[in-house]
Amino acid sequence: MSPHGIKNMNTPGFHRRIASVLAIAAAIVALSGCISKPPLCKQTFIFGAPSVASGRAVAGEHVLGIRRLRIAAPFDGRSLVYRTGEFSYVRDPYAEFLDPPEEEMMAPVRGWLNRAGGFSNVVDAGSALKPDTFVEISVTQLYGDFRRSKHPCAVVTMRLVFFEATNGVPTKPLLQQEYSRSLPITAPSAAALMEGWNQAIGGIFAEVASDLRRSPWNKSAIALTTNK
Repeated sequence: MSPHGIKNMNTPGFHRRIASVLAIAAAIVALSGCISKPPLCKQTFIFGAPSVASGRAVAGEHVLGIRRLRIAAPFDGRSLVYRTGEFSYVRDPYAEFLDPPEEEMMAPVRGWLNRAGGFSNVVDAGSALKPDTFVEISVTQLYGDFRRSKHPCAVVTMRLVFFEATNGVPTKPLLQQEYSRSLPITAPSAAALMEGWNQAIGGIFAEVASDLRRSPWNKSAIALTTNK
């Protein structure tokens, strides 16, 4: 190479041109990598109506009011929560409830109580009907247990308190019980977790029905007939 060529390679302008070419090449490679990867799509979910395999309740005489349904932190956000360690949890930014989970859970719970709870009617707060029974529902655990990736589970724990009411005002407790389920699911995924949660909630409310059947207060009002 001639001395003149070596001199041109050492000029500041030459180095700037090389840097520009390398920057453009790097951008093309990065862009190609992004295009080649499938985009992560956000999934949205709702709770399904819990199934009741044990029977169908004949409507009783009592009007039930759902006084409160609350989901405890950190499970009250729209993002699904996974447990990854003894004290570690993560929220999935790509899997969430369509609406806040308290609102999503209210409809299937009310539907189950209407269909299988043995009450003549189930109403929300503010209804013109005056309930003679109230229930408060507190969900204390709602997560996917993914600590062992080959053995994932759907975890639900809730506490239900039924109250007798006079003139629409709660008085004495009738039934207080905590119910918990940890069901194996097919995969550590959001879709499998939702299916597991729905099954777990169905199992919980089947147990609630059994407890209500044994309640002396409700024995005359609730009668279950076996599905044929």
